[in-house]
Amino acid sequence: MSAGSKWDDLLVRVISGAVMVAVGLGAVAIGGRWFHFAIAASCGVMVWELVSMLDSRRGKSAFLLAGIAGVCLFLSVEVSPAFGLPLLLLPSMAGLGRMERGGVTYAVFTAMILLAGYSMMGLRDDFGLLWMLWLVLCVVATDIAGYFAGRLIGGPKLWPRVSPKKTWSGAVGGWLSAALIGLVFADLTAAGVGLAGVSIAASMASQIGDISESAIKRRAGVKDSSALIPGHGGLLDRFDGMLGAAVFIVIVGQVIGFPPGVQ
Repeated sequence: MSAGSKWDDLLVRVISGAVMVAVGLGAVAIGGRWFHFAIAASCGVMVWELVSMLDSRRGKSAFLLAGIAGVCLFLSVEVSPAFGLPLLLLPSMAGLGRMERGGVTYAVFTAMILLAGYSMMGLRDDFGLLWMLWLVLCVVATDIAGYFAGRLIGGPKLWPRVSPKKTWSGAVGGWLSAALIGLVFADLTAAGVGLAGVSIAASMASQIGDISESAIKRRAGVKDSSALIPGHGGLLDRFDGMLGAAVFIVIVGQVIGFPPGVQ
């Protein structure tokens, strides 16, 4: 490959990445139903990617299940939580009978995708832009610090059979960066220093989401979840860490309350 073609690929990655960031930040800033629609559509696409990876012969079913997932997620925040919860699990149930293989993985991961989407909508609606920004920064800082710490320090691999490039040094680097984000937001809010611990746990959850998606791709024998985003793969490739962190926020709210110290 020539130097020129390498630069061409880099340009595509930068442009598509900039578009993703602009669209994502715009949706988060606007909030409300526009944000709900963006999250529901994104989660629907991720379900399509998931079905396509697990059972490539389910072409029409992939689109159907993606549509069901997006509609159910959007409706789940328009009704009371008591009736929203079954809507979050309906796509998992609907897909079990349509999958010839990977049905259990589909059901569990689809439930995770929708629960994460529901959590992000609730976080933006109930606590505002600031706390949504905290979650995004924890995940982004985990990725960036983990990448550089892993490259600079190296050392033992985290799970070489599934993700051969990830190291324990990268994982710890991600935790420390998330803790720093937590301390900054603790200073900006009434959350207290305990937010650093919550941020570390959110970082761990994002890493679990990342590795879980890597395991699915390795089992499916694919490099990317799809070719939807030029130079970046699919939405699952870009937001797997956010899924894990967002699901964790649901647990935090039940265990210690969220944001910690603000109630």
